[in-house]
Amino acid sequence: MPEAMTMSSTTVADAHDASRALEGRTVLIVGAHGALGQVAARAAAAAGAAVVLLGRKVPKLNRVYDAIVREGGKALLYPLDLEGATPDDYAELAARIESGAGRLDGVLHCAADFPGLTPLENTDPGAFARALHVNLTARWWLTQACLPLLRRAPDSAVVFAIDDSAGRGGAYWGGYGVAQSGLTTLVSMLHAELANSPVRVSGLAPGPMRTPLRARAFVEEGDVAREPAEFGPACVHLLSPAGIERRGGVWSP
Repeated sequence: MPEAMTMSSTTVADAHDASRALEGRTVLIVGAHGALGQVAARAAAAAGAAVVLLGRKVPKLNRVYDAIVREGGKALLYPLDLEGATPDDYAELAARIESGAGRLDGVLHCAADFPGLTPLENTDPGAFARALHVNLTARWWLTQACLPLLRRAPDSAVVFAIDDSAGRGGAYWGGYGVAQSGLTTLVSMLHAELANSPVRVSGLAPGPMRTPLRARAFVEEGDVAREPAEFGPACVHLLSPAGIERRGGVWSP
């Protein structure tokens, strides 16, 4: 467990006032040092949010934190490994966010585990279970722990990044692919259960992106794959009040 959660005291300068869609909000970015996670974190901070950066690789997490502070944003650090974290760890996370930031207005799940394409018949049982846990079970445990805090906000959002190409039942995607299908169901189910609450639930399906994770499945994709940086605005949109138009669905911008 992390020893402390720290926050930068820097306020966002007027020069970065191009979009203030998340002004006054606190959002948790899970997997904040990943390709999409760091883009989302910096975009959310630029849009006015205090961003909680959660990830397991502390040096990379620190680099995202430093970039946000340099750009005039506000950030909190929370190192945590989803693979080994328990429901009690997530309860402590929610408590620390409440004590450190005073509120929580959004959660964006970007953390992922994908060891590579393998036939199910040859998949290591431990690797299959780990992929299911990190990509699906841990996401839900964390969300469940944060729901009481999210419910206190007048408008809040839970957004799941979903690899829809892996979740269509194609061959060799293993536990990762099964988890992606499960996430789509989770979005629909959780939306139905929270429809009358201030908590909005949605999915973000960017499609093929040029990331290290994608490179484990495809060596060359030509112009098909897009840069993660293209999806910063979509992340901000779903976390902001404007994201209500995507409530309950999976958006492919």
